[in-house]
Amino acid sequence: MTWLVAGLGNPGEPYTKTRHNLGYRVVDELAAREGERFRKARFVGADVGEIRVAGERVLLAKSRAFMNESGPAIASLARKNGVEPDHVVAVHDEIDLPFGALRVKSGGSTAGHNGLRSLQQALRTPDFFRVRLGVGRPTGRRQAADWVLDTFAKREEPEVAILVDDAADAVVSLIADGLLATQDRYNRSAPRET
Repeated sequence: MTWLVAGLGNPGEPYTKTRHNLGYRVVDELAAREGERFRKARFVGADVGEIRVAGERVLLAKSRAFMNESGPAIASLARKNGVEPDHVVAVHDEIDLPFGALRVKSGGSTAGHNGLRSLQQALRTPDFFRVRLGVGRPTGRRQAADWVLDTFAKREEPEVAILVDDAADAVVSLIADGLLATQDRYNRSAPRET
C-alpha cells in the first residue's frame, strides 16, 4: 500500500523559513534522512520524493502552487498513484495550537486553514491524517495571515528544529504503528522538554 505525505507550504525562497512552511520542512527532513531528493512530478504541479517506511512505499510531496491552491496537485498525485484518502497525511502549521505543540489526528474540520480546505475539497473528503505543528496565535492586532507568513524569531529556531524532527518521527510512527500509538507517543500541548 502506498502512502502520500503532503507537506503544506508556499513555494519559493522568501517563504522557506516562515511559520506557514513547517509542513515543507518536515517532508524535507524525511527526505534528508533517507538521502532522497525531490523531483518535479510529471503532469502534476508538485515536487515528489519517495522513501520506504516499515516496508511501505511513501511518497513525499510539496505542491508547487501556493498554500491556498495546493490541494488539486496533491489529490492528483494521490489518484495517479492509487493512494486512498485514508493513506494521505497532511503536515501543516496550526495557529490554534501553542508554539511547539504537536498533534496527530484523523479527519475533522479545517479550522480556517486554507491549505487544509483546498486539500479537503480536492480529495472530496475530510478523512485524511493531519500532523499539526503549533505556531501559536499572533499577539496584539496582528493579522493571522501576516503572522504565518513571517519567520520565526531567532530564539525560537532551536525549538522549531525539535518540532520538525519530532513531527517527522510522528509521520514514521503513524505509518508504521498506527494512529493511537502515535498519538500516545507524540501528542503534546507545549514544546518538548530538552
